[in-house]
Amino acid sequence: MRTIKTTTGVDLLLDGDLLTVMETLYREVTARKALERSFEDMAREIAHLVGQMTPDERDTYLQESLFLNSVTYENEKLGSYIRKLEQENS
Repeated sequence: MRTIKTTTGVDLLLDGDLLTVMETLYREVTARKALERSFEDMAREIAHLVGQMTPDERDTYLQESLFLNSVTYENEKLGSYIRKLEQENS
């Protein structure tokens, strides 16, 4: 496993765990700026991290991201369907 650095100098272990990357992004961009970050701030930090990854590492994290987003999408669709059913039964 390799380590890369955020723009603030924090080490980030590339172990294939997307949540570790997301937590680090939250701490180093969102929390550090007391929730006053912009889209550009986050995009810049993501680009900085991705730029340090090898093609294989990028593939791993893209797959993890797509999986997580598909699960989130499914959960949102299911939640919407359940709310609709609840409204129909009220």
